Amino acid sequence: MNVLNETLALVAARNAGEPEFLQAVHEVLAELGPALDRHPEFARSGVVAALVEPERLIQFRVAWTADDGTRHVNRGFRVQFNGALGPYKGGIRFHPNVSAGTLKFLGFEQTFKNALTGLPMGGGKGGSDFDPKGRSEAEIMRFCQSFMTSLAPHIGPHTDVPAGDIGVGAREIGYMFGQYRRLANEFTGVLTGKRPGWGGSLLRPEATGYGVVYFTEEMFAQAGESLRGKRCVISGSGNVALFTAEKLLEYEAIPVTLSDSSGFIHDPNGITAERLAYMRDLKENRQGRVSDYAAHFGVEFHPHARPWSVPCDIAFPCATQNELGEEDARILVKNGCKAVVEGANMPSTPEAVRIFHEAGVAFAPGKAANAGGVTVSGLEMTQNATHSHWTWEEVDLRLRVIMRKIHSRCIEVSEEYGAAGNYVAGANIAGFLRVAEAMQDQGHI
Repeated sequence: MNVLNETLALVAARNAGEPEFLQAVHEVLAELGPALDRHPEFARSGVVAALVEPERLIQFRVAWTADDGTRHVNRGFRVQFNGALGPYKGGIRFHPNVSAGTLKFLGFEQTFKNALTGLPMGGGKGGSDFDPKGRSEAEIMRFCQSFMTSLAPHIGPHTDVPAGDIGVGAREIGYMFGQYRRLANEFTGVLTGKRPGWGGSLLRPEATGYGVVYFTEEMFAQAGESLRGKRCVISGSGNVALFTAEKLLEYEAIPVTLSDSSGFIHDPNGITAERLAYMRDLKENRQGRVSDYAAHFGVEFHPHARPWSVPCDIAFPCATQNELGEEDARILVKNGCKAVVEGANMPSTPEAVRIFHEAGVAFAPGKAANAGGVTVSGLEMTQNATHSHWTWEEVDLRLRVIMRKIHSRCIEVSEEYGAAGNYVAGANIAGFLRVAEAMQDQGHI
C-alpha cells in the first residue's frame, strides 16, 4: 500500500545510520498490507506514521567515579516508544554498543511484544554505553545510582516501569530501586526484576527461557508432535539460553549446544541437568567461558563460531540481534531443522527468515516467542499494585496460559489475514491491531 511505502521512505530518511531500527520497522510494515486493506481508517488517520515514531527519546549524562578516583562520563537513554496500552515497559541495558538507534529498535519491538501479551503495557527501552565487565561492586553501585538520579523524573508506576536486560540483573535493579526510593521517598513498583524478598516476582529470571519453550510446545502440538527426543541447538549462555535448556530437559528434549562471544560448545550426548548447573555456576559466579565447560567435560569447543552448523530439529537463537544469517539458515535447512524459535530480539536476519519460510521451516519471531520475560514483569506490576505475592506455581501457570494465548492469537490472525501458519505475519498484525485501535481511540497522540 502507498501509505506503507511512504512511511518506510520517511523512516529511512529520518533515521539514517540506524540499520537495526530500519530493519525492525520494515519487518513489521511488510506484513501490514492485508490489515490496512481491511482497516483503511488506520491509513487515513495517520496511525501508521505515528506508530513508527517514538513518543519520547530521553538522553542524559551519567557521571560517576571509579575506585581509583577517576571520573567517567557515560551516556544514558530512555526511549518511551508507545504508551497507548499502558505505562511504557521495557528493559534497561548496560553494554558498550548501546545507542539511541539500538534502543529505538528494541522499543519498537517491545511495543508489539507487550501488545501480544494482552497485559496493559506500552513499549519502551533504555540503557547506557557503560560496560559493567571488570568493574567492582562499588563502581557498579555508584554508576547505577547516578543513572537513576537522571532517569527518575521520567519514570513511575503509572508512567514508565523499566526492567533489566543485558548487563542489568537483580543486583543492578536493586541499586537503581534504592536510589529511586531515596529520591522519591516512597516504596513503589517503579522497576521490575526486583528480588522476591522485597517486591519482585518469583520466576522472573526463568521467564523468558521458559516462555520460549512453552511457545515451542504449542507450535509442535499444532503439528501433532511433541518435544520429546528433539535435538536442540541453542546460542547464548545467559538466562534466556540456560533456562530454555532447563525447560527443554523437562520436556525430554535434548539441548546440545551453548555459546558465548568466544565460540560454542557441542555436547552431542546432550547437556544434562548436572552439566547445565555447572554452566550456570560458571557464568554467574566464576565469570567463566563456555570453553571451560568444554575442557571440564571433554566435549567439542568451536572458537569464534556460532552453533548453526550442528544438525538439529529445533534452533533457538538466544544471544543477540542478527546472529543468524542467510548462510546459517541454508545450513539449518540442509540439516533438516524443523523449527526456529527466537529467544533473543530479532536474532535472525531478513534473508534468513525468507529462507526458512521458503523451505517450510516453522519460524517463531522473538516478539511472540520470547514474550515470557515481559509477561512475568507485567505480573510483577500487578502483584506490586495489589500488595500481593504469588507462589511459583501461580506465576508459572499464568505464564503458560499467556504464552498459549499468544500462540493461538498468532495462528488465528495469520489465518484470518491470508497467511496461515506464518507466525511473523500473525504476530505483527495482531500486535499492530491492538496498538492501532488504542491509538485511534485516543486521537493517536
